[in-house]
Amino acid sequence: MVRITGLESTRARAAAAGIRAGDTLLSINGNEIADVLDYRFYLADEHLTLSLLRDGAPLTVTIDKEIYDDIGLLFETPLMDRKKCCANRCVFCFIDQLPKGLRPSLYFKDDDARLSFLHGNYITLTNLYDKDIDRIIKMHISPVNISVHTTNPALRCEMMGNRRAGEVLSYLKKLARGGIDLRLQIVLCRGINDGKELSRSMRELAALHPAVTSVSIVPAGLTRYREGLFPLTPFTPEECRAVIRQVNDYGEHCRRKTGNRIFCCADEFYLKAGMPLPPEEYYGEYEQLENGVGMIRATEEDFVRELPFVEEYFPQPVPVRRRVTLATGKAATALMRRLAARLTARVPWLTVDICEIENRFFGPEITVSGLLTGKDIAEQLSGKDLGDALLLPANTLRAERDLFLCGMTPAELSEKLSVPLLFTGDDAPSLLHNLLGSDTADTPK
Repeated sequence: MVRITGLESTRARAAAAGIRAGDTLLSINGNEIADVLDYRFYLADEHLTLSLLRDGAPLTVTIDKEIYDDIGLLFETPLMDRKKCCANRCVFCFIDQLPKGLRPSLYFKDDDARLSFLHGNYITLTNLYDKDIDRIIKMHISPVNISVHTTNPALRCEMMGNRRAGEVLSYLKKLARGGIDLRLQIVLCRGINDGKELSRSMRELAALHPAVTSVSIVPAGLTRYREGLFPLTPFTPEECRAVIRQVNDYGEHCRRKTGNRIFCCADEFYLKAGMPLPPEEYYGEYEQLENGVGMIRATEEDFVRELPFVEEYFPQPVPVRRRVTLATGKAATALMRRLAARLTARVPWLTVDICEIENRFFGPEITVSGLLTGKDIAEQLSGKDLGDALLLPANTLRAERDLFLCGMTPAELSEKLSVPLLFTGDDAPSLLHNLLGSDTADTPK
């Protein structure tokens, strides 16, 4: 049962049928409603019979509509339920490596299958049971993103600090048989699930193809706040090269056998190894882009494709001179320098200075821009002439675009550095608009 908090408008079908804010939705066409997945799945019908409670008394409402039309009910949360938290104690957990004093929401460990489907979050399966897997299959909630880490049941229990971690690996086969696409990740920990264990995991996961569409191999993120935690050490450059060779050799075997490479290393492995990134065709459909697999290649190719049309991004009137500073994390610095050089070669009135921001807050092993703090940016750019604007990756802010990880606001950073801020997405149009100063450029709140 779910409490209705409001109606979209008085013209919505639910309002016309007499449903009110404060009513409790029990079922649709006899199917119990517990959360947003139930609601959306059973709402897809032309004839609805809604069972409700109003002030404790039962109420039945019927609504006729087009099969995929909404009826206008609003609920307290998007999930219509509380988020499910993680029940694991993973040896590599990033949240355990956060210092005290950050925003409370950063310390919540979600492990919710609904968020996996709706937003691409990764789940571990350890808080799911047979009925949950059956519901995923019945509703064809696909794809599902799963953190596997290892297919060795005993090792998975050790790595994740959960005695169910091994037994729930059987759900992979059940989901595969049920026609669910599986996008998987292996967070690789040096000396634990690498080497022979990684070979075993790849071999056993490849056996689930075509249900397993892609598997990303990602190095464990290690901050400087690991006192009292499991002793993990980063991969050396040579070890990164060995991991890449191992994954690519087996990926090539899979490509020859199935037509799908399946396994790819995250960009971070290539950067630390000092190796060039693979060509665009290596990444296929970029299924694991948000997991850092192919992000650099996709951004560069997207940008290069837009360059012939760069005049379309020019502001009006075209300035005589424009100089901007683009700050980013270590992982993207070389890429941004390449893109800036290609752009300024075509646009003589533009100068772009690239500044690499060291992550002093989390430590040198953290190189992605999404974990930069306003404090580090302010300290490392203080006193510099930043030109007409400072460009920052949009992922340095939380989703609401109003705060950095450290709690600083964009307005505060802008004031500290005495420069306007522009926040840039991963797509080429956003970057070009901000570099060139187009009227549609993204400005901070």
